[in-house]
Amino acid sequence: MTKTILVFGDSNTFGTPPMLSRAGICARYGKNIRWPMIMQNYLKPEWEIIEEGLPGRTTSLPDPEMGDHMNGQTGLKIALNSHGPIDLLVIMLGTNDSKIQFGIEANQIASGLASLLNIANTPDMQLKHNNFETLIITPPQVKERNALEKIFFKANKKTASLNHFYGQLSEKYEISNINAGDFIETSETDGVHFEPEAHQTLGKLVAEYILNNFK
Repeated sequence: MTKTILVFGDSNTFGTPPMLSRAGICARYGKNIRWPMIMQNYLKPEWEIIEEGLPGRTTSLPDPEMGDHMNGQTGLKIALNSHGPIDLLVIMLGTNDSKIQFGIEANQIASGLASLLNIANTPDMQLKHNNFETLIITPPQVKERNALEKIFFKANKKTASLNHFYGQLSEKYEISNINAGDFIETSETDGVHFEPEAHQTLGKLVAEYILNNFK
């Protein structure tokens, strides 16, 4: 019987290429490049992937420029009620929370992620999906480059310490955690998005982790 994975994230889950200008936000890699689809290739036919990536999505913050729907709390509730049953929830968020406009630090970003874990772990939600497990992926460190440098001012230091707090959450909630920054880097072009090679690496890595840790 095929199992289902809901992958919940931002532009790097959606597949946004590195941007030369902010006008490139609508661009998207093809299925042969995006990391959730690379993961699907390694996991099929045992697992089926649902992609839920939204450029600009945060863990828990409405965006005054992009809209209130960037709040991951709203998006996760919709996704979990739109799809199912799922067997595994994979969350990779936190990069957009590090934007200068929000003025929060890494521990506060982790608090936003905790709010998503609380939503996922409600008895009603678990019952709806016949119980599912969760894997959180810490996004790699932002580099503050070129077109996105001003938006992500001071994000380099914040995102460097994210995995410390995400690791604490994984222990507290007894869930799995992968630090993507141990294996891939953001692009030198904009310091936020992934090059195709990073998508390939991440997709294979997460697939292998799932095959070894989730039955």
